[in-house]
Amino acid sequence: MTRTRSRSRAARPAAALPLRTALVLSTVVFLSACTSSAEIESGQRADVAAEAAAAGETATPLVVDTSSEQADRVRTDEDPDAAGLVPATIAEDGVLRVGVVGSGEPPLGFLADDNATVVGSEVDIASLVADSVGLELEVVNVAWEQWPLALQSGDLEAVFSNVGVNAARLELFDFATYREGVMAFTAATGSDLSIEGPEDVAGLTVAVGSGTNQERILLDWNAQNEAAGLEPATLEYYANVADTMLALQSGRIDTYLGPNPNAVYQASVGEVDIVGTVNAGWPNTTYVAATTLKGTGLVDAVQAALQHVFDDGTYERTLQRWGLGDEAVDAPEVNPEVAS
Repeated sequence: MTRTRSRSRAARPAAALPLRTALVLSTVVFLSACTSSAEIESGQRADVAAEAAAAGETATPLVVDTSSEQADRVRTDEDPDAAGLVPATIAEDGVLRVGVVGSGEPPLGFLADDNATVVGSEVDIASLVADSVGLELEVVNVAWEQWPLALQSGDLEAVFSNVGVNAARLELFDFATYREGVMAFTAATGSDLSIEGPEDVAGLTVAVGSGTNQERILLDWNAQNEAAGLEPATLEYYANVADTMLALQSGRIDTYLGPNPNAVYQASVGEVDIVGTVNAGWPNTTYVAATTLKGTGLVDAVQAALQHVFDDGTYERTLQRWGLGDEAVDAPEVNPEVAS
């Protein structure tokens, strides 16, 4: 059985999370609930379902295990065809060394309750790939700015960490896609906002990260709105997500445009409502992908492994485990075309 290990030398300090955090998600809206596994096992699932039914919703309670053991992780079997594509230089030690940025919050990559083991949706996808190619998974906790050099130096063999495919990265790395790159508009709970396009942000105050894809989208939307005679959105910049959440809750801003996975988590614990989504490559489509050094040949094995878990259903189950079903792609693609 594939084991997941984190190198202690790369672990970064973060606040420990409770042993088991119940993220109760609805397929229509994200319900604000956080309960222990014991409470769920004693009947809370039925209570949540009854409340959702009364509100006309279909609820899918989801228990996310934040322990280092990850007993709830979805697993798959080895696919001989995928395993046969692994380059000999990588297969010889029986280990797939994968980098994941573990300094965030659920669901992507974060530290488990031992404050050392990296867990999350990105680790789970990497685990499925390792299972499929018959290798032991070794997870290395890396800082975001370190992963390109770590791949180029050979310290890492792949990166699974919400890496978006773009033209500049395609010059140096190979990619196998497994999620759409989606950004979400969040607002204070109970907000009546609904954002589907440029006209819906006209006149609003919107928080956004400087130099990000989402800032570029909002600047493009402002230009489009001004050309149509609409008032542009006012963009506000905050140093971190905590400050942004305070600004939302105090009414200083109307909405925040940031990564959808983080918004899913924040909504699941009742901090915000998701009021709209947009692809990070708007008006085009961009993807999140497993990243390998260009020319090593490993990307072909990763793509075959991903196809295996797409086919057997474990890919879909893994995304649902973390509330990311809306970001699913139909099939993994190697080095998709991107707009320059």
